[in-house]
Amino acid sequence: MTNARDAQESVGPQMFSVEANDAKGQLIDRTGFDPAVVQHISEVMAALGRLRDAERKLSQDSQQYMKLNETDMRALHFLMVCENQGAIATPSAIAAHLHISAASTTKLLDRLEAGGHIAKHAHPTDRRAYAVTVTSHTRESAMNSVGKQQARRFHAAARLSPEQRDTVIGFLDDMARELATDSEWT
Repeated sequence: MTNARDAQESVGPQMFSVEANDAKGQLIDRTGFDPAVVQHISEVMAALGRLRDAERKLSQDSQQYMKLNETDMRALHFLMVCENQGAIATPSAIAAHLHISAASTTKLLDRLEAGGHIAKHAHPTDRRAYAVTVTSHTRESAMNSVGKQQARRFHAAARLSPEQRDTVIGFLDDMARELATDSEWT
């Protein structure tokens, strides 16, 4: 292999293969597994990799279109969901959702406000707090770009039978538990 492209073409299809990632069986004891089963599991891992790649590309494109970073986008999404559900979004709720400090939240909100993406309002019941909303321009822009792309997931799930959806839900929850690095799932 003479360059990165050659390496990508050679390794690309095998990036998620169980055999390619654990050639010596140090991570996964495959004793007793039919090689066809291991290959089929590798195909599942490859499909998850394609999904992650598609989500990463959509996220990058969305950030570039909106001229915002990932945390900004996550904050705007949270604010839009709060508004859709009639919940009052406060800086502390945003900080909790994003798992960031109060100081980082203040900087985030100041940046979003300066960019015309959010507005701060008096909280209707707490004089010490304020409510945060997305501006109509940013909401419309997000809905007509990122929102439309993300909504396509619905159609993929709708094409499944109820039993298939239950299987997918169980699989994804089980995968999340296996990947969890904290005790949230245990």
